[in-house]
Formats: sequence, structure tokens, C-alpha cells
Amino acid sequence: MTAEHWLSEAIDLATTNVARGGGPFGALVVRGDEVIARGVNRVTADLDPTAHAEVVAIRTACQTLGDFRLHGLTLVSSCEPCPLCLSAALWSRLDRVIYAADREDAAKAGFADSEFYDVLARPRDTWPLKVDQVRPGTESAPFTAWTTRPDRTDY
Repeated sequence: MTAEHWLSEAIDLATTNVARGGGPFGALVVRGDEVIARGVNRVTADLDPTAHAEVVAIRTACQTLGDFRLHGLTLVSSCEPCPLCLSAALWSRLDRVIYAADREDAAKAGFADSEFYDVLARPRDTWPLKVDQVRPGTESAPFTAWTTRPDRTDY
């Protein structure tokens, strides 16, 4: 299958999701000619701000394959993944991301993806969200527990 074929399917998923009252985003996780998982934006349906189409597809692919690592797979999205979705793609170790519409297209429809890219590029003290570090003295305890555990599953 070609990238255009997979993108067409992701776009169809997104368009169908809009008709069902959801957001205009669809995604697939594919391996060669096989669709491993599909996802649509479920933010409003699930009252979950992390339920982006790409994240839903990645979660489903991981469950389907029984692994949190998606080496050798491609994420196909109807729109350029936002920073949340790009982070999920990186953490899941996908090999590739292909997308159709971009962040400017999303902005024209009222989605502020560009705003989040811009925020992350600025110094933290200028963000609209206050993010503070507080070190109570035990902040390293979870990492010590992790690094000394011989049966851990490394990411």
C-alpha cells in the first residue's frame, strides 16, 4: 500500500468521526500492508483531553501486539501530530509518522496546535501553565528503586 492509500483511510476515519459528533482527526498504525490499529479523536466523547486519534491508535496497537514498543511500524495521521501525539510516537518507538493536513490547516479550523509548539519553544516562566519544581529531599527515591530492581523492563 502507498502512503496516499493510508492517508486516504485516515482522512475517511476523521471525516466519519465528525459525522458522528467527534473531532476531525483519524489515525492508523500500520506495518507494511497491514493495519494494526485505527483511532479517531475521542476527546469530547470520552471527556479525555489525551484521547487524540494518534494516541488512541497507538494505545490500541500496543494492546493488539502486547508490547509498548512499536518498532517497525508507521503512524499515519489525517493531520500533523501535535506535541502530545509526537511524544506518544517517540515513546512508543514508532519508525515513521506520515500526515496529510498540517498545523496551519488545523488552526484554520480552530485547533491551537501551533500555539502548543510555540509554548514549548519559549522559556518555561512565560508559559500560560505554571510549572514549578519542588525538591522535598526524597525526589530520587523512585529512580533508586527502579535502577536497583533487577527484573525491570527497560523502556
